[in-house]
Amino acid sequence: MSPSPRVLRRCVAVTAATLAAVTVSAAPASAAQPAGTTDVRLITFNDFHGNLEPPSGSSGRVTLPDGSTVNAGGAAYLATHVKQLESEVKNSILLSAGDNVGASPVASALFHDEPTIEFLNEMGVQASVVGNHEFDEGYQELQRMQLGGCHPTDGCQFRDSYPGADFPFLGSNVYFDNGAPALLPFTVEFSGGQPIGVIGATLKDLPTVVSAEAIKGLEFGDEVEAINRTSGWLDRLGIKAQVVLLHQGDNTQGGGPDSCTVSPGPASQIAKGVSASVDAIFTGHSHQQYNCSIADPAGNPRPVIQGLSFGRLLSVVDLKIDERTRDVVRGATVAHNEIVTRDVKPDPAVAKLVDEAVTKAAPIANEQIGSITGDLKAAGAPSGESALGDVIADAQLEATTANGAQIAITNPGGIRADLNYASSPAGEGDGVVSYGEAFTVQPFGNIMQTITLTGANLKNVLEQQWTATTTRILQISSSLHYTYSASAPVGSKVRDITVNGTPVDPAATYRVSVNNFLAGGGDGFTEFTKGTDLAGGPVDLDALIAYFGAHSPVTPPPADRITVVA
Repeated sequence: MSPSPRVLRRCVAVTAATLAAVTVSAAPASAAQPAGTTDVRLITFNDFHGNLEPPSGSSGRVTLPDGSTVNAGGAAYLATHVKQLESEVKNSILLSAGDNVGASPVASALFHDEPTIEFLNEMGVQASVVGNHEFDEGYQELQRMQLGGCHPTDGCQFRDSYPGADFPFLGSNVYFDNGAPALLPFTVEFSGGQPIGVIGATLKDLPTVVSAEAIKGLEFGDEVEAINRTSGWLDRLGIKAQVVLLHQGDNTQGGGPDSCTVSPGPASQIAKGVSASVDAIFTGHSHQQYNCSIADPAGNPRPVIQGLSFGRLLSVVDLKIDERTRDVVRGATVAHNEIVTRDVKPDPAVAKLVDEAVTKAAPIANEQIGSITGDLKAAGAPSGESALGDVIADAQLEATTANGAQIAITNPGGIRADLNYASSPAGEGDGVVSYGEAFTVQPFGNIMQTITLTGANLKNVLEQQWTATTTRILQISSSLHYTYSASAPVGSKVRDITVNGTPVDPAATYRVSVNNFLAGGGDGFTEFTKGTDLAGGPVDLDALIAYFGAHSPVTPPPADRITVVA
């Protein structure tokens, strides 16, 4: 596949910028004019996921160092905070560390996230790395998001036309299967007359978190190799100030927005291997808040920072660039995470855009599909089982009984929000569940599939919830029960598995319903790919809607399906 004309034009523009930078940086400093420094502010957010309206519940709060919380997020407030930060430093650049779209609330998702890209254009985003969710609808849709045009099936539903993104999508480690680059690896932004190279890299493990069909024909390479190769190009072109937008992150052990209580993870490891020419690394994907300083391979500290998700934080890195060398004065770098509080005046233009999207989505979003008697939370009990996960799995089992399903299993990453009993911002009464709320919980449109697994396969699936570095507890229907030992070694944690009260026979076969993402081995659950006799089912959201229609009011079930022992 050849690059589009717009991408080629962007390549030409980047090349021209870099050549101009070489010419400027090669000029000797005048002895009569001692070199000074130029202040440049980098403002970055990550994992916005189309949250145009202020996110609700825990998804709309920021935890402070003392454990208290503050409400945060919302596109109109985000835009105001960006403008305030830009007003403080004349030379500012606004960037994104990926997952701008995908897994979005209904006001954005109903229109294939076009309102979100319009919002990012309005704010003046200058570059973004691609996250995994930029690939949810495939490479062709990603290109449409970049270049514009109406959706090939649904047309232009938000507005009469869709112009595309005003900023480039970057991915230095994204290739076609013939090895050719599928995305721009970098861009060069000028601020205060200083050229700054912006390198984008997404997680190399992206194929494990996106359906195989969505990324057919694409490959994702090692992050460090791609970043260092691209950094080397910038070095040779004379671009000395360099930053990375990395859609990969670490997890934390608590703390406030500027704490650095990260657990050893992929972002830290990548940061330690990235070229010393890179001056700052903005991370994403893990939806965590941290502000760390990690030494580069030359032993010099540089910021590695992430700002939660959903527009609740802005990661700010202030650079001083030497006007003679064009390089960052590393010791003068200052980084912090800015809370996007809701006590500021909403940006009028963005508020108007959000209102337009919400109004156009309202006839569908506000339709009542059922009710609940209490909160259904996505967060798990100590065992990892969650009330909302239980309900979703039960809904998926009920929706696939015609396939002979005995068990349903769903992935926790596919559950994107809580269902709260209290009245929602859309104005429904207490306990009412709207289509928009259900869509926010299950936004991916995954297809249910029923497969046959042996009892031995089933145990292996459950054992794959633990690896040396991660734990992902699958959510299961009420027909499946088991116990696991927290202290047992990986691969030998699970025992006492029953289906409908009967112990599982390793040699017997069982009909298991999962979504197509899990059926393809997503999230590392490769044992599902050994399933046979596949039968299709409904979309996961439709299964949930049907369940609420049949069983409302739904009561939060007890967490009694998974038992954990020492």
